[in-house]
Amino acid sequence: MLLTVVGLGNPGTEYAQTRHNLGFRVIDELAKRAGVKLKRQGKGREARAKIDDRNVLLIQPLTYMNLSGKAVQSALYRHEISIGNLLVISDDFNIPLGKLRLRKSGSAGGHNGIQSVIDCLGTEEFARLRIGIGPVSHGNDAVEFVLSSFTAEEEKVIQDIIPEAADSVLEWAYSAGKKQDGIKEE
Repeated sequence: MLLTVVGLGNPGTEYAQTRHNLGFRVIDELAKRAGVKLKRQGKGREARAKIDDRNVLLIQPLTYMNLSGKAVQSALYRHEISIGNLLVISDDFNIPLGKLRLRKSGSAGGHNGIQSVIDCLGTEEFARLRIGIGPVSHGNDAVEFVLSSFTAEEEKVIQDIIPEAADSVLEWAYSAGKKQDGIKEE
């Protein structure tokens, strides 16, 4: 069984430290912990890793945020992965800065990357980890806000939340693996 963790973001150095790239940053943290390097494959960067004795495919789509679903769909097809073994990580400006929300399914909540994944997979029934970047600063529109960098004070919060988000992925992998192994959760 191969679990798949996709971190949403935009490719390119100009986007690397923006609010919209938290998914990429969490994947980088997971790859670092697992001692693997992401390599270009298909429509993204990928690496296979062992997380808590589970085989996990880490993915950063290179299709840009609004077309993320194409990369996710392609990877699931190429690796014959079921949607039930998928976790998507994204930023969310409707959640306060530094808060995490892990859910087994749900709507896009106005996030274009998540909407693209829903559209391409034809379902909302996949796990997602949302990382709070909100609220939108007064006077900014949403696009300008998500494509901006964090302030120095906000970046301190983000530096603390990225390892916590990676830990949440580990918990999800453990839980998803138990379900696949036929172990009942209590």
